[in-house]
Amino acid sequence: MPSSSIRKTLSPLSPGPPPAEAPATVTAPRRLPLHAVPSTLLIPLAARAGGDAYFPHLACDDAVAERQLRSLGVDVSSYLADRFTVLNILWRTRHIRDVGRAFFSLHPQAWGINLGCGLSHYFQWLDNGQNTWIDADLPEVMALRSGLNPPCSPRLRRATLDITHPQWWQALHLPPHALDQPLFVVCEGVLMYLQPAQARQVLAQFASNAPAGSRLLIDTLHQCAVGHAHWHSSVGRTGAEFHWGIRRPDELCAGHPRLRLGQLRSVTDCYGWFGRGVDALWSPWLGAPLYGLAELSV
Repeated sequence: MPSSSIRKTLSPLSPGPPPAEAPATVTAPRRLPLHAVPSTLLIPLAARAGGDAYFPHLACDDAVAERQLRSLGVDVSSYLADRFTVLNILWRTRHIRDVGRAFFSLHPQAWGINLGCGLSHYFQWLDNGQNTWIDADLPEVMALRSGLNPPCSPRLRRATLDITHPQWWQALHLPPHALDQPLFVVCEGVLMYLQPAQARQVLAQFASNAPAGSRLLIDTLHQCAVGHAHWHSSVGRTGAEFHWGIRRPDELCAGHPRLRLGQLRSVTDCYGWFGRGVDALWSPWLGAPLYGLAELSV
């Protein structure tokens, strides 16, 4: 199979042929002191800061991302040239935002957590004046983030943790009253970079510790893309690799009896009738989306 065909098949965030105006390769900015996986935070940052102009129907109006890019002074034009990835990230962002708003309308004083937050700032959309939000990531990411995002407050907090550590939940330091009601947890663009056992323990930790009714939104990758991150137009230039994927949706709940899968949406949703047709063609063979967004609950 030609390399271009492999890229079309295995790229979880950018299915289909690249647009004519996109360059053949994408050069990642190298000015930030981040390792391979943390450096992928620039991809959604670029999409949210500059993608609205290309896809106004999925516009996120992320004023924080625009300000962060100005402060960082990095060139992300190469990431914006990867139009399919930009589109898919805006689709993911909008869905997480919509699910979050619905959740906090039911639980207005609940707590939200963004695991592996990178530089994303969901609280700008989900702050209802009563809820509390925690952004959590590795030390190097949180050090970068601290100088870019709004300062901490009683309802906007930060936690430094490594979700590959078996006791990462304790590092959130949730007070007892936060666990008196359901939690809203986001973990996007993270689990596919972990080893399978690590990804499963993240899901198990959530299931073991979160109160009943809590929600967890994660993005998923099909197993066929594992080991092939170099074919992804944007991720491939960061040095990160895909290690975890699924073959069937029920794998997401197999690691803990409390876990329930509410919905698994395919990224092809954002491509209209063409995307739905492609998904219908692939589904019997693949068993799960090439790239999707799953809503889990306990």
